[in-house]
Order: sequence, then structure tokens, then C-alpha cells
Amino acid sequence: MSEFLQQLLNGLSLGAIYALIALGYTMVYGVLRFINFAHSEVFMVGAFIGYYLGKLVPEGTLWGGLLVLAGAMIGCAILGILVERIVYRPLRGGPTINVLITAIGVSLLLQYTGQIVFGAAPRTFPPIFPSANFHLGTLTISSNQLFVIGVAVALMIGLQLIVFKTKIGTAMRAVSLNPKAAQLVGVNNNVVISFTFGLGSALAAAGGILYALNYPSIDPLMGVMPGLKAFVAAILGGIGNIPGAALGGLILGTVETFIGGSQFSTYKDAIAFAILIVILLFKPAGLLGKFTAEKV
Repeated sequence: MSEFLQQLLNGLSLGAIYALIALGYTMVYGVLRFINFAHSEVFMVGAFIGYYLGKLVPEGTLWGGLLVLAGAMIGCAILGILVERIVYRPLRGGPTINVLITAIGVSLLLQYTGQIVFGAAPRTFPPIFPSANFHLGTLTISSNQLFVIGVAVALMIGLQLIVFKTKIGTAMRAVSLNPKAAQLVGVNNNVVISFTFGLGSALAAAGGILYALNYPSIDPLMGVMPGLKAFVAAILGGIGNIPGAALGGLILGTVETFIGGSQFSTYKDAIAFAILIVILLFKPAGLLGKFTAEKV
């Protein structure tokens, strides 16, 4: 039983990170109806911003860790807004395939720019938060796991409040439902879309920091696999559905952790993508998504 609880805790910690990244995918899809494959590289940039900021604050302090987290989120929010403004906005209204190919190109550009700027060698992420282990019987809970889950839950609640309790959130939902009608009633679609990219990128940065806390070796290609798995999580929960993305991330992280602790650990990555295939075959709208027929 204790081993089950330990694996469950580890899975929820990993799933919370996937959920934060998946929220960025699902927010952009909800507003623009395309997948921003460069999102996983924003995750990587967030980790590196945290790495450099972590050298400027005392290690192992709560206030220092929160400053690093906030700085990385702000930096990646600016990056996301710039990418949307410079790269995606000129393509808006064009064929979806053009935007998709461009997103893949931006992803590769950020990967190799990261190798030039940060170097290809892995870096060790500094311990920006206080580190300790707590024992409940045979269950071991690390402070990093508590920070990961706590920060992720706080950010998810904050996102829900922004989307459903603020004017910009109302505008986001309006643009998601009908961008032309939203514009007719005075919504500035460009501002809403830029805000969506910035907010999603900030969540990816938080995911990068939290991921680096648990797996402190970072490199410019670190975002590839977590980004793909977060995409699977978004599909699993229902792409475009914010609670669905969070649920999908938690489920995927938990499943992956339990498989990683079994005799089938070699196949944990393959099983994650097998889940994607099964969902697309039997419930393409995802667990919480709703199927909507498009008018032609």
C-alpha cells in the first residue's frame, strides 16, 4: 500500500507539470484552432531563464524560488507574445497547414538557437526552493514535490479565475466561440490572442521550472518529450478544454509513473503515445471535450 501511495504521489507531481504545459496547448487551440508546437521550447526557455536567475538569488530560499519562478514566467510570456506577433499573426486567416509548418519551424529554431546561446551540454539546475524530506510511515514526501503540486494547483486555480471571472477572460471565451462576432461587439482580437499566448507561455515556463526541480539536468532539447506528452495530455482531456487539459496531465503523469515502476518501464513513453492513438480512435473529443460538427 505504501508503495502505491508513493507512486501515486510521484505521478501526481509529474502529472501537474504535464498539466501546466498542456494548458498552454489547449488555450491556444481554443482561441485560434491550431497547435503551437513551439510551446515545448518555451518550456525549455523557462527552465534556462530559471537557471540563470537562480544564480542571482540565495539557494534554498522560498522568496528566492518564487522570484525565479515569477521572472521565468514573465520572460516566457514576453517570448510567447513576440512569437505570436512576429510569426503567427501574419499567417492568421491563411491555410492551417501553413501555420502548422511554421510552428514546427519555430520549434526547431528555438531548439537550435538554445544550443547556440546556452550550449549543448546539460546544466545542473540550482536548488532554488528549500529542500527537505518528510516521512509519513514508509511514505517519503519531498519538499520539491510539495512545491510542484502546490504551485501547479495555485496556477490552475488562478487560470480558472482569469478565464471565468475577468473581462479579458470573457473576451477570450468570446473569441474562442466566434471571433468575428466578438470583434463586432468591440473585442480587440489581437490583444486577446496575444494575451492568450503570453499566459500559455507563462504556464509553460512554470512547468519548466517545476520540471527542473524534479529532474535538475536541463539542456536545449529537454522540452521535446515533455512537450509531446503534454500534447497527448491535452488530447486525452479534450483539446480546447481547460479542465480537461489539467485532468489529462494528471492521468498521464500517474499512468507513466506506475508503468515506470513496473517491469514494463522500458515502454512507458510508448504507452503514453498508445493512449493518444486509443483516444483518437474511440473518443476523439477527449474525456471532457465535446464533439462539434463544423459547417462547410
